Amino acid sequence: MKQPCLLFHGFTGGPYEVEPLARHLRDRGQLCEVPRLPWNGDSYHHLKSSHWEDWVRAAEEHAQAMTAKYGSFDMVGFSMGGLLAAYLAVRYPIRRLILLNTAVIYVSPGRMLEVIRDEWKYQRKVSLVKAKSTPLRAAWQFTRLVRHLKPELSQVHIPTLIAQSERDQVIHPQSARYIYSKLRGQREIHWHPRSDHLICHSDDAPNLFRQVSVFLDKE
Repeated sequence: MKQPCLLFHGFTGGPYEVEPLARHLRDRGQLCEVPRLPWNGDSYHHLKSSHWEDWVRAAEEHAQAMTAKYGSFDMVGFSMGGLLAAYLAVRYPIRRLILLNTAVIYVSPGRMLEVIRDEWKYQRKVSLVKAKSTPLRAAWQFTRLVRHLKPELSQVHIPTLIAQSERDQVIHPQSARYIYSKLRGQREIHWHPRSDHLICHSDDAPNLFRQVSVFLDKE
């Protein structure tokens, strides 16, 4: 029987960011949970008022629920969700960890805001005023979360797959090398030359999904 899997989306994103991988895992016979997390891009009021520690608590609640229901489980984290996934891997019975374009070194705060604003304006049809005001407050909490959780990487001892898009416009590819150097367990790194930040929706996605399957099936 395959392990259940918990998948976390990224900062100001949503479950759609990792849903293609979740579908692939379900087709393999894995039960997947893909929660909409409080750092999603739909709740402007919540993002304005929330603190990075609120996001950590929310992540822990999902890990506690998975532990209570299933015992051990696999964990996927995308972008900021990857940093939280690594944090959970130190504290919960996670069997294998998958980090997708994990946010450790981003291209630049300005570029990150630009990408967030574009997504909010065009995908979510929000006003420019909202797009300009909300991300600045939330982005400050994002940078604080990165600063506080980066040291957790050196505490991770479980098998980990790191995947990084070479065309990522948000996360610097050097992030993947940094993560690889800090992890203490068995680990592997895969580069995806045709992918931008949304790796699960990229031309490289089928290759990524194959790599994930092989990784999860290893003894």
